[in-house]
Amino acid sequence: MGKSVLVLLLLASTAWAADSKVTRNISYAGSDSRRQQLDIYAPQDAKDLPVIVWMHGGGWRRGDKLLVQKKPQAFNDQGYVFVSINYRFVPDHTMHDLATDVATAIKWVHDHIAEYGGSQDTIFVGGHSAGAHLSALVCSDESYLKAQGLALTNIAGCFPVDTATYDTAKLVSFLDRANSNRTELYTNAFGETAESQKKYSPLTHINKNTKYPPFLLLHVAARPDATLMSNAFAKAVTSAGGQAETFAAKGKDHGSINSELGVPGDEPTKAVFAFLKKHQPKSAQE
Repeated sequence: MGKSVLVLLLLASTAWAADSKVTRNISYAGSDSRRQQLDIYAPQDAKDLPVIVWMHGGGWRRGDKLLVQKKPQAFNDQGYVFVSINYRFVPDHTMHDLATDVATAIKWVHDHIAEYGGSQDTIFVGGHSAGAHLSALVCSDESYLKAQGLALTNIAGCFPVDTATYDTAKLVSFLDRANSNRTELYTNAFGETAESQKKYSPLTHINKNTKYPPFLLLHVAARPDATLMSNAFAKAVTSAGGQAETFAAKGKDHGSINSELGVPGDEPTKAVFAFLKKHQPKSAQE
């Protein structure tokens, strides 16, 4: 992404922020890489507020933490600290590296967010598209958070927005039969083998012996693959004794379900806020 594009994105993302405190480009992994930085949007005088950690989309190979549209303002207005993170990209890095970045960012938030008015005890994780997949993966495969000294129980809830990659091996098999040009997108990110694709599929890691955070799986109602995969993942989580619900967004496409999240009156936004309120401690609701 060119410097001029980043400047435009920065201007667009700060136009609304007069009543919030914005802290940008914090390194969460001890590196100088922009791909391992995060931005924090906090209400003025924030103290012990629940926290949203958000991952942008972009096919695991592009995108930026500045692409947040109305989300920071909307979440701040509802009493949340909003954290938008960058992560490294394929093909220069593996899916394991990307998920490790997400877990490392969550660890940084857990350890430092109190300095910005957030509560380490109420961290929600969400993202759109590739970011939705990464949020679900880190909230189902406990190895990433464990490597950072955290557990799945440190996550209050997870709300992925419109991904079909809960079971990527099954998805790629279907796309191969359909001769879809989307196959290359997934194999470049997840690998060519079914073993690799399963390793990075959230559904693979659901079992009855693990306590998962509650999930809200949002998807475009008119998108068959995302609908099928969201329902399958939700069923797996509930069958394992966890909590999961789906929300089919009518009248949306893959772009608008993300860009309109946070817009007043938006139905997926209402569903997200209801989910967050349901799963945050009662003390945080007072």
